[in-house]
This record gives sequence, structure tokens and C-alpha cells, in this order.
Amino acid sequence: MAQTLEIAAVCFLDSDGALLTVRKRATHVFMLPGGKLEPAESPRTAAAREVTEELSIACDPMRLELLGRWGASAANEFDTTVDAHVFVSAARIAPAASAEIEEIRWISLNDGLSAVPLAPLLVERVIPALQSR
Repeated sequence: MAQTLEIAAVCFLDSDGALLTVRKRATHVFMLPGGKLEPAESPRTAAAREVTEELSIACDPMRLELLGRWGASAANEFDTTVDAHVFVSAARIAPAASAEIEEIRWISLNDGLSAVPLAPLLVERVIPALQSR
């Protein structure tokens, strides 16, 4: 039986409009920084906490704008879906891979989509939403 993980993630865009993606250790798929909600934690607070842990940057949860909430197949877990709260941050950041993050990569929303393997949530929901903003 498939399980569903409730997650929160953040979109960071650079001055050229490229999107920050991360790859976790022992995986090959790039995704947004973020992760699972702790018990009784709000999606906004979870998103800020995860970004701080994974990218070693300060993230103010009150400055995160909700992009949308979507379901998708989990990128790295078999027979699992995600229920994702996805936020956008206007902050300009200098991220550093921390915790379980192996690699950071900025991707172009227009031509970078085939350059690396991307999580279903990014391809199916987040990138189209960002492109239509």
C-alpha cells in the first residue's frame, strides 16, 4: 500500500531566473530543498527549518510565499507519494550543501529541464507554476 509523505519545500530563483535544486546523498534525482514536516509543525515553519538545515542559510518563514500545494510521486522512495506545500522565497542566497545534501545545482526553467534528472513534483507541478507566474 502506497504511503503519502507531507513535505514542505522552497523555490529560490537567482537574478537570471534559474531555480535552485538539490540532490540528496545516495540519490540521482534533483529536487527542491525541503523535507518532511515534524509533528505539530506548520508547512511554512518546516520549509524554513529544512532550508536552514540543508543549505546553511537563514530563512524567515514569514517571508515565504505559497506557490501551491500538490501531490506527486516521490522521487527517491518506492510506492510513495508526496503531499507538497511549495513556497517561493525572494531572498538572494549563497547556499552551501549541508546535512544530507550532496550537490546543489541551479537550473534554467526554460532549457535546463533535460540537463539533469528532476523529481516528478518539479516537472509536473512546480516548474509549470513558476513559468506561468
